[in-house]
Amino acid sequence: MKYLILHAGGLAGHAQDALGGRTPLQAAATPHLDRLARIGELGLVSIPAEGHRHGSGLNGTAILGYDPKKYYQGPGPLEAASLGVSVTEQDVVYRCTMVTVKPEGGKVGADIKKLGSHVVLDDATAGLIETEEARELIEAINEQLGSETMQFYPGMGHRHVMVWMKGKPRAICVDPQTVKGRVIGDALPTGDGADILRQLMEASHVILRDHPVNQDRLAAGKNPANCIWLWGEGRAIPWPSLTERFHVSGAVVASSDVHRGVGLCAGLEASDSPETGDGQFKAMAATALDEFARKDFVYVYAGLSDEVVHGTDVNATVRGIESFDRDLVGPILDGLAKKGPYRFLVLCDHGEGNQGQAFSVFGEGTGKDGAAGGRRFTESDAQDSKAPVRDASKFVIKLFAKG
Repeated sequence: MKYLILHAGGLAGHAQDALGGRTPLQAAATPHLDRLARIGELGLVSIPAEGHRHGSGLNGTAILGYDPKKYYQGPGPLEAASLGVSVTEQDVVYRCTMVTVKPEGGKVGADIKKLGSHVVLDDATAGLIETEEARELIEAINEQLGSETMQFYPGMGHRHVMVWMKGKPRAICVDPQTVKGRVIGDALPTGDGADILRQLMEASHVILRDHPVNQDRLAAGKNPANCIWLWGEGRAIPWPSLTERFHVSGAVVASSDVHRGVGLCAGLEASDSPETGDGQFKAMAATALDEFARKDFVYVYAGLSDEVVHGTDVNATVRGIESFDRDLVGPILDGLAKKGPYRFLVLCDHGEGNQGQAFSVFGEGTGKDGAAGGRRFTESDAQDSKAPVRDASKFVIKLFAKG
């Protein structure tokens, strides 16, 4: 028996007028996901969570069988695990996101003396800055702000991490995506240690505003990465091994550093991350099938591209979902069917920061459909299901049950 968890990140959505009142999933042609919905148990899932902990990785923590109330400390430690950053249980890890800020009523690139209620977060992705440009900027930050207690590490695109050695874990920080387009005064860090975090963010603006990379971006009409935004804080506590618990060999294939970190923390082996771009879903499918040749279980996390997620074109979202189904789901299921019976669990959520909003389909397959009815893999079909709402963190027990 082979075991698959497919985490469809950010595919669930809301009804759109431009799609005739349908969600992107309802508007998309998804024959492979729909087949799973017909042969499996489709329904809603709940994600145990608490307090202000937020960000991506929470749903992945739960679906791999870990109670988020205990094990989910925020996306920062998970991203650090993916990047191979060495931390201790006493260290606090933050996501260090590059953003674009500007004075309220002013232009991007104008000087800002101090972060506060007169400053607007204009772009929470710094114009989807490329990794190589961002790496040069984060290295400049670390050179001038790094110390024996603070270190900055480059990641991918606008996403990076900061480690505060033996830092204060009780500051309350905010996901920059929730601040986009508004003043940041009430969204800056608060609580124990917040004054240090604010000082770092303000100092980063002084370093970044005149950096040659950002001068070139402004000249090219692109948003500059002129400030860092610290959030997603948490300690890197150890997790018990999923592979030892269920006596299976396992791997993680993920398009996200955070979800790659989820798999690593669970004791899974991480394959090389496929290149981003138009062929990413096909590459991920091939990588997952490669892992199935050696492993019993593969956790696959894939979501739509940043351009689609942060864009406003709902038709691009529909096309992205169709590519997900055609280039990732179809090839994985066809390849699994050749290996014999398999058990699958597909989780679909609304993306980062939307804890508790998810649905899933669970079942067994052999590659043959044989299921009747017109049920589809959509939000409305999951809501109309008569199955009880399931605790996402309990699904792995059913997934790996013998017999």
